[in-house]
Amino acid sequence: MSELHHECGVAAIYHLSGRGRSPLCTSDGPRHISRLLPRMLLDIQNRGQLAAGMTTFDPARPSILRTRKDVGTVTEVFRLNHRAKSESLMKHLAGRAAIGHVRYATCGQDDRSYAQPFERKHIHKRKWFSFCFNGQLANYGLLKERLLADGDHHLTLDTDTEIILHEFGRLLSQRPDRIDWIDVLREATAGFDGAYSLALLTAEGEMIVARDPLGVKPMCYANEGPLFAAASESVALLNLGFSDDQIKSLAPGHAIIIDPETGFRIERFAEERSPAHCFFEWIYFANVASTLDDRSVYLSRTHLGEELARAERALGRVPLNSEDTIIVPVPDTSKAAADAMAFELSIPCREGLIRNRYAGRTFIEGGGARKAKAAAKYTPLREVLEGKTVILVEDSIVRSTTMNVLLDRIREVGGAKEIHVRVACPPIVAPCFYGIDMSTIDQLIAPKYFGINGELTDESQQRLADDLGADSLRYLPVDAIARAIGLPEDNLCRACVTGNYPTDCGQHLYQIALDNRGNNIDSKRTYEQLAAALQQS
Repeated sequence: MSELHHECGVAAIYHLSGRGRSPLCTSDGPRHISRLLPRMLLDIQNRGQLAAGMTTFDPARPSILRTRKDVGTVTEVFRLNHRAKSESLMKHLAGRAAIGHVRYATCGQDDRSYAQPFERKHIHKRKWFSFCFNGQLANYGLLKERLLADGDHHLTLDTDTEIILHEFGRLLSQRPDRIDWIDVLREATAGFDGAYSLALLTAEGEMIVARDPLGVKPMCYANEGPLFAAASESVALLNLGFSDDQIKSLAPGHAIIIDPETGFRIERFAEERSPAHCFFEWIYFANVASTLDDRSVYLSRTHLGEELARAERALGRVPLNSEDTIIVPVPDTSKAAADAMAFELSIPCREGLIRNRYAGRTFIEGGGARKAKAAAKYTPLREVLEGKTVILVEDSIVRSTTMNVLLDRIREVGGAKEIHVRVACPPIVAPCFYGIDMSTIDQLIAPKYFGINGELTDESQQRLADDLGADSLRYLPVDAIARAIGLPEDNLCRACVTGNYPTDCGQHLYQIALDNRGNNIDSKRTYEQLAAALQQS
């Protein structure tokens, strides 16, 4: 839903020297391969619209690593709508390797200093690096206390990205001899609890792309001849020109190392564990054109629609043979599920809601302003909705602000006779501590109706329907998720719908969140309480 947001997305590209020229190069050649990075970031812009940035590598210039980052979309940061300014930037940033990032904040402030990549300048090229990261460390508070305990370190920002930066820097500084970056990664991440995928670029021309041991966050890559590319989603690689069979998902706990002399290799840096892929990637976050861990996002969403159709037949609440019954998706991520549900039920699927893509993000303001933005986000089409029994398909309901306003507009502006909400997801009853902006129970609507166990009864679902202004409402059960994605239940992180977390600190944070329920304690305080709780135990 528009009220739910991911933290960020990562991209990387490298054209190795002395190995020929990739046909995917632009006319400017391998030394300007960085020109392709903004295009990749545009393809994963869905993962964050708050800030964007990139770091490039060129050993022939004094500033071997050069970073540009700012608040804004990819188009705004890299001036892509102004040919002369964009060209000037691309020349300034030209390099044969680059990493990039798009950001939506789950921690930290909405200012430029929190934009990524983070660059650590150093007189030694080995210790001069830049990196960007997608995810969230559940034990951020513990890592922060440990880092500051000796009094020799200082943090300027309130973000786990800076913690990771300093952990890498600390390990490089402590070793008098040369340490391989894979060993830096292995030692630093041994103390991490949470989810992450990251890309790192050094002033010696090394690149590291890594994925957390549970594979919570996605990371895809492709390598052909001298050209390597990686991104949070496969669509960014497909649109560069790589074929489907060249694009692979990086295995959890593995890192790709690109060395300017020895080239490409993959190594494991963490102990093997059972995967816990975030199921929300397939349901909501990822671009519908992406394939993650060999599972198509589009097909997963169509399977969710088929699950909704089977449930609707069994329910018998809505007349399925009436000419006045239509299915309407909430744009845009619900469309595949709505289409599949309509096909299975032989009911027309109509675009009764038109999304205004320039209305802005509804999470910025609270109260009346947020409701006003939600109202401006969708325009109901009276020509489609008037007098109809509408089955409204939504991918998730988190805080209910947008849905409440939307239902009012479908009735008042659209003139719908009845509205039956069908949610292609179980109720979200628990916070996420791995990179989605919902880390307290009080900000979730579902626990108020279904408890912390998400128990779905006819009565509880009807109560929520009444309060939202719908004629009826139904969620999918938890077991439908694994069936739709096509992965075993124990290979998915479903903590937000079950309360069972794949990491120890995630489970500790959940218990703290339960204890804080009803006390209006914000998410930052939850993480601070974790450190205190573990010290006492």
